[in-house]
Amino acid sequence: MRKTWATTKREGEDGITEREVTVLLAEFATVWNELFPAEQARIVQLLVERVDLHEDALEVRIRTEGLATLIGELRQGERRAA
Repeated sequence: MRKTWATTKREGEDGITEREVTVLLAEFATVWNELFPAEQARIVQLLVERVDLHEDALEVRIRTEGLATLIGELRQGERRAA
């Protein structure tokens, strides 16, 4: 999680704290299974840039701009729920 947050900060996504990334993504994990498959696919396309399979590892490259978009959507959802 820390590496994802650090990358987001490097890419210029101001206003996102490490704690916020951690909390929002943890909350998101709890609702993932309740999402329709089409929404799950949209989120995966939003977040995953590339997946490389190596003999001894799996490398997933995250779209930092997609992470910022997802966090923004989660923020809006929190505001509506409040």
